[in-house]
Amino acid sequence: MPGPRPHLPQLRWGPFLSRFAGEDKGWTLACFLLLVVLFWVMLPGTFMTGRNLFNITQQVSMLAVTAFAMTIVMAMGDYDLSVGSMASLAGVAAAVAFRETGSDGAALMLALLLGLAGGALNGLFVSYLGIMPFVATLGTLTMFSGAAFLLAGGKTFFGSAVPQSFGEFARGGVTVWQSGDAAVVVPNLTIVAALALIITWFILERMVFGRHLYAMGGSSEAARLAGIDVKRTRLIAFMLSGLGAALAGLMYMSRVASANPTQGASLMLDAIAAVFLGMTMSAHGEPRVVNTLVGVLFLGVLSNGLTQLSVDSYVRDILVGAIIIAAVAASGLEKLRRN
Repeated sequence: MPGPRPHLPQLRWGPFLSRFAGEDKGWTLACFLLLVVLFWVMLPGTFMTGRNLFNITQQVSMLAVTAFAMTIVMAMGDYDLSVGSMASLAGVAAAVAFRETGSDGAALMLALLLGLAGGALNGLFVSYLGIMPFVATLGTLTMFSGAAFLLAGGKTFFGSAVPQSFGEFARGGVTVWQSGDAAVVVPNLTIVAALALIITWFILERMVFGRHLYAMGGSSEAARLAGIDVKRTRLIAFMLSGLGAALAGLMYMSRVASANPTQGASLMLDAIAAVFLGMTMSAHGEPRVVNTLVGVLFLGVLSNGLTQLSVDSYVRDILVGAIIIAAVAASGLEKLRRN
């Protein structure tokens, strides 16, 4: 009879991939890498260049900040459908504040405080009034959108209505390497998104608050019985989501040097898609912010490649919708398999 099978040594990067993507969860990462290779082959002269890669990171920076904040809410099993309209409202409010006061700081602070207030409103509806998150944030989505149109009068703010420093910030960056006329410059918006990633990771992975969020995601009632202040925790989580959405609105305003009531319309759908993609990479299907980053880059690469190929934007919307369905289906099938 054959003897026992020999023990094969584990590859050095095996533990890393196992920890990063979870067991049997590497297909999302593999699809992302395949997408990158596909566009690299189809667009050999323009896609895989340093300039385009940094352009992708800048393009997805607003989505990244929103998706990271959405990860906090979804970690406890809730949703925030109002992030897109909050981003629009924050941008418009900043433009109005600047027009009235002429102060960049006032515009910035008003937008961020508005995000915190909007998030607190969502948290109060869900935590203290017992309204389902889907219903509550769907209602505030409409409220914030209407408020943005009311403040803007249905118009777009641009030119002197937008602080010059905002536009300069988006166009600027930090030089990390330079040799003669060649230089590697990391855009400021990319740096903001990276800082948001680090802060969100610390909140979810290193703070007691983050452990409470994941406990609530497993069972809010069990978390309450374990002594967690479920209502206060949920309130803070929604406030962080509103703050992230407002920051994304300011970043968009900076990047395009304008503000309009519909500028954040696509953020909500894309943020949820990015989080769901990340959830397919987690061992137990829970939201993890590093995995959300892969989802954000997946959508960014897809959008950038399709744009360079002159594919209609509606095709991208169809693909994003299909990605959400595939991600949810994969998560559901994995739960059935474990059960």
